[in-house]
Amino acid sequence: MDKYLKIIQDSFTGYFNYLIDEITNPGWTNYFYWLLGLSLLVFAFEIIIPWRKKQPIFRKGFWLDAFYMIFNFFLFSLIGYNALSNVGVELFNDFLGLFGIDNLVAIEVQDFPVWAQLLIMFVIADFIQWNVHRMLHRVPWLWKFHQVHHSVKEMGFAAQFRFHFVETLVYKSAQYIPLAMIGFGIEQFFVVHMFSVFIGHLNHANLDWSYGPLGYILNNPRMHIWHHAKALPPEHKYGMNFGLSLSIWDYLFGTAYIPKSGKNIEIGFDGDERFPHDFTGQLTYPFKEHSSK
Repeated sequence: MDKYLKIIQDSFTGYFNYLIDEITNPGWTNYFYWLLGLSLLVFAFEIIIPWRKKQPIFRKGFWLDAFYMIFNFFLFSLIGYNALSNVGVELFNDFLGLFGIDNLVAIEVQDFPVWAQLLIMFVIADFIQWNVHRMLHRVPWLWKFHQVHHSVKEMGFAAQFRFHFVETLVYKSAQYIPLAMIGFGIEQFFVVHMFSVFIGHLNHANLDWSYGPLGYILNNPRMHIWHHAKALPPEHKYGMNFGLSLSIWDYLFGTAYIPKSGKNIEIGFDGDERFPHDFTGQLTYPFKEHSSK
């Protein structure tokens, strides 16, 4: 027990020092400034070439989403996620040790070209996320947490950040073992993650993009707006277009749906008028008793 308490303590101080270093020392591998730069870039696209021209630049829920960005990417990591994940990794390694296993890596990718390593990690991580995303819509207790993201009523790049912190725990837990078995390191993770953040920004942005034929591979704003549609078609009662960065999974498994331009469709979910509009209310909502989807 003392070992795990020490991990928690070191995780808090370690992440705090890391965060201060990120802010005070700009660099090419600096997460804070990459996130800030990509956000400003996509925000500029929204201002210069907006899809829904009547939508305000600072749309409904913009500042709430901005706070979610700070909370999910920085405060939550500082408050608990970093410590919980480090303890989880140590517990998992201790569990493997009971069976005499000290190395989970099953496939060595270090000798592959860098582009191949990045591509493999990106595709595997995105497929895992696609499956988790489907479950967030199909499993009632998970849907309660995912409703936070679907409470967005006007789309913009920062809407990507509006999600309950429990989603982070679910996504990362599902990704950890498969990616660890392939032996990926932090350098690959950083590149893949920042590319995914950029695609996610664009998907939620007030932009009229589809990438043409590449839209069958990459998720895009014209496709993702339908994922947020309030009215669901009978053939997709749990939702559609679950892809995060890649759209190909939806086309392969029959969950793609773009019937027409979604420029002016109503977004949200059935009953969202009763959903809290403040951060604290949204954070506590899934833990209260509510009717299922």
